Amino acid sequence: MTDNDYMSLALDLARRGMGWTAPNPMVGAVIVKDGQILGQGWHERCGQPHAERNALASCRTPPQGATLYVTLEPCCHYGRQPPCTDAILESGIRRVVVGSPDPNPLVAGKGIRILREHGIQVTEGVLREECDRLNEVFLYYIQTGLPFVVMKYAMTLDGKIAAWTGRSQWITGEIARNHVQLQRHRYTGIMVGVGTVLADNPQLTCRLPGYKNPVRIICDSTLRTPLSARVVTTASQILTIFAAGQDRPEKRRALEAAGCQVLILGDRSGRVDLPRLMKVLGAQQIDSILLEGGGTLNWAALHSGIVRKVQAYIAPKLLGGWEAKTPVEGQGVSDPADAVLLEHSTVTRLGEDILVESEVAQRVHRPC
Repeated sequence: MTDNDYMSLALDLARRGMGWTAPNPMVGAVIVKDGQILGQGWHERCGQPHAERNALASCRTPPQGATLYVTLEPCCHYGRQPPCTDAILESGIRRVVVGSPDPNPLVAGKGIRILREHGIQVTEGVLREECDRLNEVFLYYIQTGLPFVVMKYAMTLDGKIAAWTGRSQWITGEIARNHVQLQRHRYTGIMVGVGTVLADNPQLTCRLPGYKNPVRIICDSTLRTPLSARVVTTASQILTIFAAGQDRPEKRRALEAAGCQVLILGDRSGRVDLPRLMKVLGAQQIDSILLEGGGTLNWAALHSGIVRKVQAYIAPKLLGGWEAKTPVEGQGVSDPADAVLLEHSTVTRLGEDILVESEVAQRVHRPC
């Protein structure tokens, strides 16, 4: 097996921490000597030992002289866990192969430098593109302090997210819907607008057994959400945040009494200031958000520049109807040259449906 093969195995291990490690990265590690795998591990949950220490702990024979494959540069500072560089040096590892560099200012090349200063051979950049993609949330959050926002929607082949009656259950099949539930586990928060709450009265939970629920974020400019809404009645069990553009003290106090957190973050028009909201949520260690809004909130999020990625679940159906809702509404752009451009698209088959995932091309996006 080659360096790429062992790093690919480390990536598979890292994915096992998906949804559990935030705001830490997903990391996998494999220890190899003379073509034999001595140990392997991954970062399982935030606050628990890192991948390198788990891999070392799993070794049944001493790892002296072995090679460690790790998807992210080893940490060299004290946080919730002690430095992984210390454990590597103590183990007698001879060579370390790294996928992604760690942009965290507390690491940022220092981990690799420490290893080299102590005589360990370090090879960098093996499967870096794959390693970077795995931790796109962490890499963005650690450098900006802002949540990585993924705009998700399900639509028909003619671009409708609901029939003209407003009915939307179900656009996609069961396999695609289960994949969405996995995304609710994967990302730290889920955000919708008040229109979705009033129309569907959703719970906004992850319905897969054994997986975690996301933090619920409701953009409700004038606090119109009824106290009987399920996101309010269950707020004592699941962290629920209301973002408002205008304060209604009596309603705000009632929501807070129900266990909700209420943020008053209005812009000049009295609507929720989405960039300010992202700063506040990032400060609360909400590193990622799955945006499941309707067309109005989706447009506002795109227009404000907070969206980093788009997930479009597309069903082989045609609904028709000039009044039927579409994924992105609002005013829209006046010229195709001003379109929000997407890049690096991938396509995944989910039963009869397909998922198209694209990154928002920030460097070429012209303001709307």
